[in-house]
Amino acid sequence: MKIEVFSDFTCPFCYIGKRELERAIDVAGYTEQVEIEYKAYQIGPDTPKVNAPSFYEGMAKKYDISLEAAKDMTKGIAVRAAEIGLHYDFDKMTTAHTEKAHRLAKWTQQFGKAAAYTEALMAGYFTAGEDVNEDAFLLKVIAQLDLDIEEAKVILATNDFSEALDRDRYDAQQLGVQSVPFFVFENRYGIKGAEPNEVFVRTLHQAAALAGNQPTIKLVGNDGAACNDDVCKL
Repeated sequence: MKIEVFSDFTCPFCYIGKRELERAIDVAGYTEQVEIEYKAYQIGPDTPKVNAPSFYEGMAKKYDISLEAAKDMTKGIAVRAAEIGLHYDFDKMTTAHTEKAHRLAKWTQQFGKAAAYTEALMAGYFTAGEDVNEDAFLLKVIAQLDLDIEEAKVILATNDFSEALDRDRYDAQQLGVQSVPFFVFENRYGIKGAEPNEVFVRTLHQAAALAGNQPTIKLVGNDGAACNDDVCKL
């Protein structure tokens, strides 16, 4: 089953949606039956590449509100994140230009490491206040993934994989994607935003029916009392 995920590393609802999708795949019984492809979608393409404002300042400017109002807006997001085990620290976050991080993500894809890379960047940004436009952080993640540091440095210093980002932008336009996260299941069903888990589960079953997939029974409990061939285990 193919799922395309349009997201950005600095989008708080993208990390929440990512986690909801992962939980739904497990709950619905499609573990190891799903191929996830992450697609780039920059929510702040005009964000400064150096001396970027804080997350609060960025929100205040974007919505033309005060810093205090921006802080109040993040409280509800933090609660939503905490409900699924994510602990956001908005006080540490800065806004960040994500083009470079997305290009490096395209490179990791060929090694089957895009999912791990995405998780590392989102976790670093939302929980530790890491700057996803900073080479040092990006290269630290690359090292953790056991990928070639020198090759990654070349990508960061050039425009390599820019065409892949252009293709993602084109795909987003064709699908009418105007906000993220946006999930496309089997090129047939779409979910816009970080919907509740049951929405993901229902959509997974619908997409699986198209793809001819069957959910795998997930055993729970501790191998309790049962009977087999006239012998009962008590």
